[in-house]
Amino acid sequence: MTSPSEEDDDRARAASDRAGRTRRPTSGGLRLIVRTDGAARSNPGPAAAGAVLIDATLPGSRDPLATPLATISDYLGVQTNNVAEYTALVRALRLAVDLGSSEVHLLLDSKLIVEQLHGRWRVKDAKLRPLHTEARALLSGFARWTASHVPRAQNGAADALCNEAIDRALAGGPPSVVRRPDR
Repeated sequence: MTSPSEEDDDRARAASDRAGRTRRPTSGGLRLIVRTDGAARSNPGPAAAGAVLIDATLPGSRDPLATPLATISDYLGVQTNNVAEYTALVRALRLAVDLGSSEVHLLLDSKLIVEQLHGRWRVKDAKLRPLHTEARALLSGFARWTASHVPRAQNGAADALCNEAIDRALAGGPPSVVRRPDR
C-alpha cells in the first residue's frame, strides 16, 4: 500500500512524463542555487513571479547578492500571493531543466512551499494543487534537489524582479523578461 505522499509523487511523475517535461539530466550537469519569489499587490491583485538562478559552483553562490546566471521576471495578471510563489518556482524549475541542470538547491522565503515540497504539509488549496504537482514532477527529473526556507531579507533579488515585472507590465511593457546565459 502506498502513502498519500507516494501516490502524489507517482501522479506527478506520470503527469510530467505525459507532458514530456521531465528528463533525467546526466550526472555532472550544472548545479544551481535557485531563489524564487511571488508577489501580489493586494491578495489577490496584480501579481508577478521572480527567480534568480545562480551557478552553485562559483564562490559566494549562496550570498543573496551573488551574480545570477539567469533570471525570470514575469507578470501574472491578477493572482493570489501563493499562486505567484508557486508559479515562480515552476518557471524557475523549467528554466533550470532548459539550462541542463542536474541539481537544484532551492532557497525560498515561502515556508508553505518548502513544507509542501517535502510532504510535511498538505496542499489544501485547489488552485495550488496543479502547481505543486508540476513542481514535484520537475524536481523528480533532477539527480538531486533540496529546498530550504530562508528569511525574506535573503530573497531581495527575486522580490525585486517581481516588482519590476508588475511595474513594467502596468506601464505597458512586456509581461515577461527572461535573461539567460549566451549559448
